[in-house]
Amino acid sequence: MRFQIAAFADEADARIAGQIEAMQAEGIGLLEVRGVDGKSVADLTLPEARELRARLDDAGIAVWSVGSPYGKSGIREPFGPRLDEFRRGLEIGRALGASHLRLFSFFIPEGEEAGPYRDEVLERLSRFCEAAKGSGIVLCHENEKGIYGDIAPRCAEIQRALPELRAIFDPANFIQCGQPTLPAWELLEPYVEYMHIKDALADGSVVPAGCGEGHLPELLARYRGTVLTLEPHLAVFEGLAALEQEGSRTNIPAYRYASNREAFAAAAAALRKLTDAIA
Repeated sequence: MRFQIAAFADEADARIAGQIEAMQAEGIGLLEVRGVDGKSVADLTLPEARELRARLDDAGIAVWSVGSPYGKSGIREPFGPRLDEFRRGLEIGRALGASHLRLFSFFIPEGEEAGPYRDEVLERLSRFCEAAKGSGIVLCHENEKGIYGDIAPRCAEIQRALPELRAIFDPANFIQCGQPTLPAWELLEPYVEYMHIKDALADGSVVPAGCGEGHLPELLARYRGTVLTLEPHLAVFEGLAALEQEGSRTNIPAYRYASNREAFAAAAAALRKLTDAIA
C-alpha cells in the first residue's frame, strides 16, 4: 500500500468503544490518540494508558502518535509546569506504544508580532527535544493558528534550528492563516514526517479532502512518506472548543452531516478517493 491511514477517531465518537467501531468500519488500523472517553490523552494515568493499549491491541489497532496539547499554551506562561506535563506525556506515549508525539510552538499574545518571541519559542522547544532523547518517540511540530509556527517561513525556521524535531503538515491550518499550501510545501518538504488530512476553503471553512484550496491531490503526489492522519473537522465534535483559542474557532458551515460518525465516514471516503487516484 502506498499510504497508511491513521485517524483522530475522537471526531467519530468521544467513547473509545465508538472510536474502535468507527475505525474498524473504515478499515483504519492506526490511531492518533487525542481524546479518550471525553478525557484528553494528556490526562490519562499510566494504568489507564496501559489498559487502553491492551484494548486497542485486542481490536487490531495500534497507536501511531500521541495527539498531545503540548505547546498549546501561552508563550508568556511559566514553562516549568508545562515541561513537567510533557515529561509525563512521554511516559503515557511509551505506555501506549506510540512512535510519535505531536506538539505546538506556543500561542503568541493576540495583536502582537511573533518575531520577538523567536528565541523563547526555540528555547522551550529545545527543552522538549532534550527531554525526549532516548524515549524512542519522534517529536513532530504541527502548524496551527495563533502559534509561533503558524506560517511556513516560521515553521521552516523551527525545523532548521531543531533538526531532531520533525514536521506535521496540515493544509487546512495553513489556509486558515492565509498561507498557500504549495509554497509551504516547497519550504517544508524535507522536514515532513507525516500529514494531517484536512482541507479548507479560502474563507477558512473546513471541507472534505480535495474539496478546498489545500491542493491535496498535488501534495499527496509529492509526499514521500506513508502515514496520513485523517482529521475531518467536518462536525463540531466533543472537545473541539478545548483545542482552539477563543476568537479563532474553526468554521464548519459548508458540509452538513447527521452525526459525527457520518462526518467521519465522509472524510474517510474523500481521503480514499484521493489516495486511490494516486496509487
